[in-house]
Amino acid sequence: MESQRQIIERLRAAFQSGVTAPLQFRLTQLKSLLSLLEDNEPQILEALQKDLAKPKFEAVLSEIDMVVNDLCYTINSLPTWIQPSYVGKNLATKLDDCFVRREPLGVVLIIGAWNYPLQLILAPLIGAIAAGNCAILKPSEISRATERLLAQLIPKYLSQECFAVICGGAEETKSLLENRFDHIFYTGSQAVARSILQAAAVHLTPVTLELGGKCPCLIYGRLDMLAAAKRLVWSKFFNAGQSCVAPDYVLCTPEMREELLPAIAKALSIFYGSQPKQSEDFSRIVTDRHWDRLMALLGKTQGRVVMGGEGSKEDKYFAPTVVVDLDGSDALMQEEIFGPIMPILTIESLEQGITFINQREKPLALYVFSDESQVVNMVLERTSSGGFCSNDGIVHMTLPGLPFGGVGASGMGSYHGRWTFETFSHRRGCMLRGWGLERISMLRYPPYTESNLSWLRWATSAKKKSWGVCSVM
Repeated sequence: MESQRQIIERLRAAFQSGVTAPLQFRLTQLKSLLSLLEDNEPQILEALQKDLAKPKFEAVLSEIDMVVNDLCYTINSLPTWIQPSYVGKNLATKLDDCFVRREPLGVVLIIGAWNYPLQLILAPLIGAIAAGNCAILKPSEISRATERLLAQLIPKYLSQECFAVICGGAEETKSLLENRFDHIFYTGSQAVARSILQAAAVHLTPVTLELGGKCPCLIYGRLDMLAAAKRLVWSKFFNAGQSCVAPDYVLCTPEMREELLPAIAKALSIFYGSQPKQSEDFSRIVTDRHWDRLMALLGKTQGRVVMGGEGSKEDKYFAPTVVVDLDGSDALMQEEIFGPIMPILTIESLEQGITFINQREKPLALYVFSDESQVVNMVLERTSSGGFCSNDGIVHMTLPGLPFGGVGASGMGSYHGRWTFETFSHRRGCMLRGWGLERISMLRYPPYTESNLSWLRWATSAKKKSWGVCSVM
């Protein structure tokens, strides 16, 4: 059995041979990855059911189809993406070819997460393949069934010379990070991200960190309350709240809360019936340890539980839960909940809501529900977050054309669609020169003169256009 170091050396030798560089190789591997998903959908759904009791509907949408759509988008676009991008020139470089060339980085490491154990490791892999890299995949050991399935399927469908899966827990990951990679892509918690940054710093390895945080949902102004409640409930309790982009808490006025609560109760009844535990459409918490954490967190709140609050550790069921009458100092507001608990906090004004959000770490996603465009635009312009979506939750991350990633404590770097390709590419600035215009080149040679400096500044300067006068309102 190969050691981690031997696997990395094997992949590095393959990369240095140039096998991954041709467009046809990249497209072949991407199409093979597509076949992996299409040929093994029943096995994938079974693994996700074992790990998280994911309903087929949610698993297909979030784990399979998201990756398939990203794959098709990339396969269709890759011949265009790999073309050099030509840049503007000045008089001194008029006869030169000046362009940006996208080149692969080398051997990259992709560390996945347990909450979407298929999507969060294959989506980055798409860009790594498209950019011409070799890749090592480290699936989460917490979602064991999916980890085992990936370890079986990846060598079957992708080049074993260029791609490998390494399984194991924290010790194996720590050992893996002692090796040099050309890029590390990690999805998970902020605590582990700090360790990965420290390990990467030893080798000056660039990293992409897809983290999380407390994603707010600000509800304000006119809107269809039942429609808003349905979208809120769906996005919050999808995958039992175990989504890094799930609305973590809600901000609304006291008057709006009185309308929102019965609408949430109605939406929960429509979605999951009077007994959500019996519903086949509601997921389970991934492990006993995570279930214990959520129950302990709920036990510390000073707020009032108005819906849910119960659970069953035996089958890791945690009821969709709504908590009110709490403030920003409550235990539920000190960390990302990452489960089916929805705190609702009240504000007196839109200004207060924006201030509340801005006083905290920048979230991975920010949601605002309102029919009033001025409300949406004000929140958009006066806050910062990884992504933004009005009048819905989660769905912005399903579009391959939009970058997905955090800012500040919610992460660094982005991916999906072309953004993944760019993440795993080096943008190499290139200038191909001939021997023409030597008379201009002579201006830069010693002995230096004021006359030559003036001419050279004229030949290399960017030309000023008519900028006009900027008025400040």
